[in-house]
Amino acid sequence: MALVLTALAGAVGESRYEKFLRQHVDHPRTPVLAAHRYCETMLARRRVTAPGRPCKPSNTFVHSPAEELVAACTQTPDAGGFHSTPTPMGLTACRLRGGDTRPPCTYRARQLQHHVRVTCLDGLPVHLAGTYAPTQ
Repeated sequence: MALVLTALAGAVGESRYEKFLRQHVDHPRTPVLAAHRYCETMLARRRVTAPGRPCKPSNTFVHSPAEELVAACTQTPDAGGFHSTPTPMGLTACRLRGGDTRPPCTYRARQLQHHVRVTCLDGLPVHLAGTYAPTQ
């Protein structure tokens, strides 16, 4: 019980950047015993999903160093105000299977090499706005 309270207390005091890191950065990619369960395992470990809360429809984990996402904030923003990484990054895109948002949550994982779009605040990424494939 104390461990659960400690974990929750950490989430309450985290900055937006720390929350971004917890929810979206997994570098190097965490090995899991059952590769097909990567999304379920990581979303639970990172407290993105939790018992009694609705399942998150989608979440992306970036497998590059956080510094590379911070560097994206130095790039010129697009018309929507988003900053993009100059090079594609390895990532895992998790999408909820089926239409039910009640636990237990099951996800489909896709390994991609995409550019990452972020919203920045004070030079730090605070929201993953999406990803897109590199142009050929």
